[in-house]
Amino acid sequence: MSQKTFLIRERQGTLRRAYVEEPERARTVKWAGTANSAETDALHSIVHIGTGYGVSQRTGIDHAVGGDHDLPNPGDLLCAALAACEDGTIRMIADMLGIPILDLRVEVAGEVDVRGCLSIDSSVRVGFQTMTCRVQLRVPPGVDSDRLSKLQKQAERSCVNLDTLRLGVPVDLAFFIESAQATATV
Repeated sequence: MSQKTFLIRERQGTLRRAYVEEPERARTVKWAGTANSAETDALHSIVHIGTGYGVSQRTGIDHAVGGDHDLPNPGDLLCAALAACEDGTIRMIADMLGIPILDLRVEVAGEVDVRGCLSIDSSVRVGFQTMTCRVQLRVPPGVDSDRLSKLQKQAERSCVNLDTLRLGVPVDLAFFIESAQATATV
């Protein structure tokens, strides 16, 4: 699919000016959450993604840790988040640079040694040990190599999820635990 018009520069222009004048307006919050339903059990859940979209994804647990491996698991979702972010970043920057995209494919793979999360070996990290992100981009002949180089550098620098994974981010984890009260019936 080719791009019909280049519009990102116009859309971001107003935003960029506003964010320079009022930096606090540049902050945005992303959200996802789960909740019990008839479709949740020890191996399955439903994650609701974003606010106002009405989008949910059923998830499962990887066979390597005892799951059924019948639905995308959280590791798959993490890879998907990076792939989607890099894809969108490349598309927007290409649009701003006036580079038509004939084809774009982003593939992300992550490798994890589950001995860490299963507490089998404390020397093994719980999270992914490696991740790879491969971009295949096809543009029309004659696109200036300097613009393509700029696209590549800017896409690597501007991808929010890539930056977050590479540099890490503090995560505040809080548990709020209730005990259900047993009611005596007489």
